[in-house]
Order: sequence, then structure tokens, then C-alpha cells
Amino acid sequence: MTENIKATEVRGRSGFAAIVGRPNAGKSTLINKLVGQKIAIVTSKPQTTRNRIQGIVTRAEGQIVFIDTPGLYDADSALGRQMMHEVAAALEDIDVLLLMVDASHPQTHMDELLLSKAKRFRGKTILVLNKVDRVAKEGLLPLIEEFSKAFEFAAIVPISALKGGGLEQLQQEILRMLPEGPPHFPEDQVTDQPERFLAAEVIREKAIQLTYHEIPYALAVMVDKYEEKPRLLRIEVTLSVERDSQKKILIGHKGEMLKKIGTEARKELEKMLDTKIYLGLFVKVMPDWRENPARVKELDWHGQLEALSELQREPGDGE
Repeated sequence: MTENIKATEVRGRSGFAAIVGRPNAGKSTLINKLVGQKIAIVTSKPQTTRNRIQGIVTRAEGQIVFIDTPGLYDADSALGRQMMHEVAAALEDIDVLLLMVDASHPQTHMDELLLSKAKRFRGKTILVLNKVDRVAKEGLLPLIEEFSKAFEFAAIVPISALKGGGLEQLQQEILRMLPEGPPHFPEDQVTDQPERFLAAEVIREKAIQLTYHEIPYALAVMVDKYEEKPRLLRIEVTLSVERDSQKKILIGHKGEMLKKIGTEARKELEKMLDTKIYLGLFVKVMPDWRENPARVKELDWHGQLEALSELQREPGDGE
């Protein structure tokens, strides 16, 4: 793979490519693999990704800004509608659309919800067939033929996001379709996601992986304090669920589950952020928060940054 270089030395093409697909298609796995480090959480549970996240890849030929999005589905709650809004927002002002399909579990009929995104998009669309390492060649060809008949794609690229197969070809196809111009971000930046939001996502990932039933979908994680000290990063977080029964599951017998979630999250965050961390976890019940648009909006880190900026601009802080 082409070695990353300083953004000031990059000459060539630069632009944005949004990744759109059904839940569990492998979008977050792909963006992590392309960037070379974890910026999006990955679990076996569908609808894990709730916000759009940018992953930045700088190469000698140019810079690709990948946008990870929530999995497409028919939204039936305020949270679901917010997630689908995130998908729509990701498609604004992009240069290339990547339509990702899990080739190992294709739809029994052509996926009209997925194809509708390509049909409305005015730019170039690439069909990305993921998990092809699990599919025999004779099973892949009919899928390619079916999609080719349904829509005229600029390119069709089979890949394995987990194993890295086909990713070089995918990047070359994207770069070929991007406009000429300077990079949008410096070479050492790999995401637009603030570290405090990444911390909340890692904690949510561990909670999802360690719990079961309805917990993954009823869980919201908010960072209450993110305080950087010379030798310690202090993070205090509230995990909100919708019912007392879910709270009991998260806390566990004598607090064992919450302790395990905190330990696993702290270890990963210390490795990612290269600093010692104090992590305090608190659990509360917030009934039916998924149906409350105001609560749902609070989970969007774009909105959290705006709220923090507003607090910093309030009078009486020494201005």
C-alpha cells in the first residue's frame, strides 16, 4: 500500500466518499481498515453505528475522506429517524457514493431501499461487495449481474474489509473519480471525531459486547467530564437505559458487569490515547429516551460540540 506522506507534499486528487449499506454490511470494519486504526466501533449487533464519522486516508496520489454512516433500515423511532438523517447528511456534497452489500447474505430480492440512494445521487456510485472471502465465485457472479441490471455503477469492486482483500483496487477506483485539488485535512489527522466522543463509543461497544437482549438498542452513553491532567485523563460517563431491569443487567451482581465494562474500556482507551485513564461509570434510567427527539439529538457529537461552544461563549467566564 502506498505510504502516507505529509499533506503539504500531496499532489493530485482529494474528495469525499460516503459508505452506505444495510446494518452489518461491514462499513465500520472497512473504514477502520482503510484508516489503519480504530475510529468506529464494531459489534455483531446491527445498528451499532449511530452517527456519521469521517475517516481520512492520505496517499501519494491524493486524499480520500471516507464517511461511515448508520445502517439503512425503515426507522420506527426518534433514534432511528435521527440515524437516517445522519445518512442523508452524509450524502450532501460528496464526490463518490460507495454502496456496500454483504455478498455472503444478499437480499432475496433487489434491495430497493439501498438502490434508491444511488438513484438519487447525481455523482459516481461504486458497488462494493463485501465479505467475498465467504462466497464461492459461482455465487458472486449472479449477484454482480443482478445489481448491474438494476443500476449503472461506475465500478463494481469485490472486497473483504476484514482481511483487506480488494481495498487497494477500491481506493484506486475512488481516487480516479475524485476532483483534482489539495487535501482537505493534514496528513496526521485520521478522523474528525473528538476524543471524548470516541471514548463514549468505546464504552458503548464494550457494554454491547458484554450484555444481551435489548440492552444494545436501549443504551445511550454520554461523557459528563473529560479532564486532561499532566499524568492522568479523567473521564466520567453516564450510561442511560430505558428500564430498571436493563439497569440491573448493566450493573450486574454486586457491580461485576459494570466493573468489567469499565476495565475493558479503560484498557483499550489507554492504548488508543497513550495515557493513564481514570474512568468513572454511572448508570441511570431514562424512560423511552429513544422516542424523545431532544434526548436523541444530545447523542450526536456534532450537537455536543455546539453545546460546549455555547457554554464557552456564555458571559461571566472572564471575557
